[in-house]
Amino acid sequence: MGLVFGYGKTLPFISGILTGFFGIMLFCGSMSAAVLNILPSLSSWVRWAGCLYILWLAWLTYKTSYSFEDGKKVTRLGFGRGVLLQFLNPKLIFYGITLYSAFLSSITTRPALLLIWTAGITVAAFFTLSIWTFFGTALKLYITSPRLKKYINIFLSLLLVYTAISLLLIKG
Repeated sequence: MGLVFGYGKTLPFISGILTGFFGIMLFCGSMSAAVLNILPSLSSWVRWAGCLYILWLAWLTYKTSYSFEDGKKVTRLGFGRGVLLQFLNPKLIFYGITLYSAFLSSITTRPALLLIWTAGITVAAFFTLSIWTFFGTALKLYITSPRLKKYINIFLSLLLVYTAISLLLIKG
């Protein structure tokens, strides 16, 4: 979005992402400890599902075209799509379950702390999304060569493959 529309026009989408992110993280924090205590084997299934999804994203990233001049109309996504995207995002759900069950399990039974931590993580996500969007906006000026586009896609795809493999190597 930043690459195509710039930061300002991407803000409604970012706001939707953050709203959905906050809701999913709060839900995961509330439910992760209970679910994983009842079904501990679910953890490995979630890992495999997350791995496969990330590998699929790597493939899509590798095949992505940055060419918007070829007659395709690019639709700017707004707040509602940003929220919906988070509720359909298995990576986020996996992240939330992992974060709260592995690292923040001590706060999942304390609503005030859960709310504070979730708000803090959402603020961090805002800064991350903003940096990523500014990066996309800056790249728009430099991504003109088809060869450079291909190298960027390969690099980003390999990072996703590394993430997928790392996900399977987590002990626990």
